[in-house]
Amino acid sequence: MDDHDQRPDPDALLRQLQAEETQRTRSKFKIFLGYAPGVGKTYKMLELARQLFLQNIDVVIGYVELHRRYDTNMLWLGFDFLPRRSLGYRGTRLEEFDLEAALERRPQVLLLDELAHTNAPGGRHAKRWQDALDLLDAGIDVHTTLNVQHVESLNDIVAQITGIRVRETVPDSVLERADEIELVDSPPDELLARLAEGKVYVAAQAARATEHFFKRGNLLALRELALRVAAQHAGADVQEYRQAHEIEATWPTAERLLVCVGSAPASARLVRAASRMAARLDAPWAAMVVEGGRMGPLAEADRQRLEAHLGLAEALGGEVVRLSGGRASEAILEYARQHNVTRLILGKPTHRRIRDLLRGSLLDEIVRGSQDIDVHVISGEPGSEAQETEPKKKLPLQRRGYLWAGGLVGVVTVAAVPVRELLALPDLVMLYLLIIMIVAARFGRGPSILASALSVLAYDFFFIPPYYTFAAHDQRHFFTFLMMFVVGLLISGLTSRIRREEKEARGREARTSALYGLSRDLSSSLDAAQVGAVTAQHAAEILQTGVAVLLPNARNSLELGAKAGRDVLFETQELSVAQWVFEHGRPAGRGTDTLSGARVMCVPLVSGEEALGVIALAFESSAPIGLEQRRFLDVFARQAALALERARLAEEAKAAALRARSEEMRSSLLSTVSHDLRTPLAAITGAATELRESGPQGTEAQRRELLDTICEEAERLERLVGNLLDMTRLESGTLRVKQELVPLVEVVGSALTRLEERLRGRPIDVELPSDLPLLSADPVLLEQVFVNLLENAAKYTPAGSPIEIRARATNGSMEVEVADRGGGLPRGRETQVFEKFFRGDHAGVSGAGLGLAICRGIVLAHGGKLVAENRAGGGAAFRLSLPVSNPPPSRLPSLEEQPPKEVSP
Repeated sequence: MDDHDQRPDPDALLRQLQAEETQRTRSKFKIFLGYAPGVGKTYKMLELARQLFLQNIDVVIGYVELHRRYDTNMLWLGFDFLPRRSLGYRGTRLEEFDLEAALERRPQVLLLDELAHTNAPGGRHAKRWQDALDLLDAGIDVHTTLNVQHVESLNDIVAQITGIRVRETVPDSVLERADEIELVDSPPDELLARLAEGKVYVAAQAARATEHFFKRGNLLALRELALRVAAQHAGADVQEYRQAHEIEATWPTAERLLVCVGSAPASARLVRAASRMAARLDAPWAAMVVEGGRMGPLAEADRQRLEAHLGLAEALGGEVVRLSGGRASEAILEYARQHNVTRLILGKPTHRRIRDLLRGSLLDEIVRGSQDIDVHVISGEPGSEAQETEPKKKLPLQRRGYLWAGGLVGVVTVAAVPVRELLALPDLVMLYLLIIMIVAARFGRGPSILASALSVLAYDFFFIPPYYTFAAHDQRHFFTFLMMFVVGLLISGLTSRIRREEKEARGREARTSALYGLSRDLSSSLDAAQVGAVTAQHAAEILQTGVAVLLPNARNSLELGAKAGRDVLFETQELSVAQWVFEHGRPAGRGTDTLSGARVMCVPLVSGEEALGVIALAFESSAPIGLEQRRFLDVFARQAALALERARLAEEAKAAALRARSEEMRSSLLSTVSHDLRTPLAAITGAATELRESGPQGTEAQRRELLDTICEEAERLERLVGNLLDMTRLESGTLRVKQELVPLVEVVGSALTRLEERLRGRPIDVELPSDLPLLSADPVLLEQVFVNLLENAAKYTPAGSPIEIRARATNGSMEVEVADRGGGLPRGRETQVFEKFFRGDHAGVSGAGLGLAICRGIVLAHGGKLVAENRAGGGAAFRLSLPVSNPPPSRLPSLEEQPPKEVSP
C-alpha cells in the first residue's frame, strides 16, 4: 500500500486536538446517579471530595443534605462550606444554595447535592441544575447527586412503574453535559433493610415510604433504569473515543444489529428476524438500503416494495439508514465499523451462481471484509424463492438502440472491408471499440453488449484469415476476441454507471435548486398567507400536480390558504382527511396506508411537535409515491413548516411589541395626564370652595378673581381634553379633513385671537406677503396647528421674548415658519419633540406633551410636512409646508394690511 494512503487525515487530527483541548480546559461535571434515596450518593460524593481535599484541591461544600445520618456527618467535618441564603416563602424561612457566593468564592470543586431541587422564589434560577450550569460556565468543577426518577425522558416510565408522578425533573441535555456519571448502587433488599433501621427516613416516614414508593418491585425496576442510563452514557463515551482515535475495529461492548434490505420479497422476513433478534438481545438495530451501485435504478414495483420494507422496519422500532455508493459491500461495512455494529443480517442468495461470477457476490464480499463483525445469513419466507424465480415480464426492448448498434457495426464493417489490406488489425480493433463506446454512451448497456458481440464476430469473419469463416489459423487471435468482448463489456458497464450517476446528479441538482428557490422565496414571506402561496406554487411546479395549502383558523380548524397547479377538489371527505393529518401529524390519504380512499394525499407541516398546516397533493395515481419523491416531500414540508413557524413568531413578536407600546403609552398617559388633569381641577375646586365659603362677606374683586380662575382653569382643562381627543382621532384614523380654500391670514388671525390672553405681553412679529395664494386645507384643524405652535412657543420662551410668523409661496405649496428666541430644542433630539408625551427639560413647564404630536398628525393628514430645528443665535423654528390651490383665486387682504403689526394686548 502507498505510504501516502496510510497517512492520518489532517482534518481528523485537528478535530481530535480540538476535542482534547476542550476536554482539558473546560470545567468537569460529575453526577453520582442512584435509583432511590438512601443508596449512598451523598456519602460517595463526600468520600471522593475528602480524597481530593487530601490532594490539596480546593473543595467547597455548596449545599449538601445530611438527613441526620451519622456516617455522612462525619465526612462533612473539615470542609469549607458556603453559608446558605435564607429566603422567606409563605410565612416560613427557607435555606437555599447561594449561587452568588459560590461564584465569588470560585473554588476548584464545589459539591452541590440534589440536582433536581426546585429553588425558592427570589433567586437567579428556578432550578438547581441551572445553578450548576452557571458554575460550570464560570470554570468551577461541580459534583452533584441525582436519582434516576428525576430524569426528564424517564418521567412517564417512572410514573407508570411507581404510580407517582415526579414533579422535579432534570433535562436529558444536562446529563449529556456530564463528563462522568458514577452509578451508586445498592441491592434493593439492603436498601429496604436500611430504611427499616431508620437510616434513610425517620420511622413514620419510612413506614409510609415502604407502602408506596419503596416497594421491592419498584426498586428493582428503578435500579434497572439507573443501570441503563449509566450504560448509555458509557456507550456514548466509548463511541466518542473510537471516533476521535479513528478506531475501525468493532468493540463488542454492547450489541448493535444492522440488517441489509433490498427490493426482494424476502427482505420482509429479514426485517422481522432482525427485530426479534434485537428484542432478545435488548439491543438497538437499523435497516439499511444502499441506493445506486452496480444494480442500477429500480423499477417502480421494486421501489414500492423496498419502501414497504423500510416502512416495516420503522414500524418495528428500527432505524432506517439510506446510503449511496458504488459498491454496496463497502458502504455497508464502512457504516458498520463507524457505528460499532456487532451483527450483520443478510438474506440467503437465491439467484444462479453465474450471476455471482459475472457481477460478484455481495454476501461473499461482506463475509470476507466483516473481520470481527458476526454475519447472519437468513433464508427468505416460504414461497418467496418461487416468487423470485418466477419468469419476470421482459422489459420492452430498446429497439432503436439495438438497431443502431447493429447498423453502426455493419457500416464500419462495410467501409473497412474494401481497404482491409491497408489497415492494421489494431486499428480495426480500436475502431470497433469506438463504436462500442458510442453505443454505450448513447443507448445504454444492452445495445452496447450487442455491439460488442457483433464487433467480435465481424472482426473474426471479415478481417482474420481465412476470410468469411469463423476459424482462425493463429490461436493468438482468440485472446484478441476475448479481450475485445471483455473490454466492450467493461466499457458498457462503466458508461452505463456514469450515465446513471449523471442522471442521479442532475436529479439531486434539480432538487437542491428547487429547495434553494423555495428557501429564497420563503425568506421574503412576511405572513402565513404568503408562506402558503409560495409553498403551493413551488410544490405544484416541482411535483407537477395540483397542490393546496391548508392553514388553521382561530378555532383550530383548517381552511384553504392557497392553491396552485391543477384544481384540487375539497369536499367533506378531503377536509376530514386533512384535519386528521393536522391533528395526528402523520401523512394520510391517497397513496398511503391511512384513509387511502381520499382523492388527495395530505402531508403535515410540522415544526417541533406542533402541526402548523397541511399540504394536500392531488396525484393522479393511487400508487404510493416513489422513494425520492417521499424524501423530497419530507424536506419540502419541513422547510415550509419552518417558514410558517417563523411567520407565526414574527406575528407574536409584533403583537407583543404592540402590547408593550400600548402599555408604555398607557403608563405615560396616566403618569403625565393625571398630574395635568389634577392641577386645573384642584384650582377649580379651590376657587369654587373659596367662593362658596366666603359668601356675601367677600368683596366683588375677590369674587371676580375667583371666577376668572375657574374660567381659566376650565379652559386649560378643555384644551388638554381636546388634545387627548384629537390625538385619539389621529391614532385611530378617524380624523376627517374638509378641504376648503382658506386664506392664511384668516387662520393666523383666528389663532392669535384665541390666544389673546395667553400671549399678553409678548410681541408677535407677523410677516405675510400680500400675494400669498389660498390654502387647500381644513380651517378648523389648521387653526389648531397654529394655536398649538404658538402656545408651545409661549410656554418655552421667557416673558417678553418675541414670536415670529413668516410665510412664503413656493411651487405648489406654502411654507410657514413659527419661530421664537427661547431656550431652543434638545441637541440631537430635534425630531423627538413630535413624539407623544415628550416634554422639554425646561423647569416649571407643565403639559401632556401632545401638542406638537397633534400638529404633525394634522399636517401629515393635509399632505404637508412639519420640521423643527434650532435657530442661529438661540431659539427654535417650526417650518410647515402646506398645499395651495392651483390656480389661486383673486387676492385677499393679508394680515400685514390689518394693523397693528404687533399684538400686545
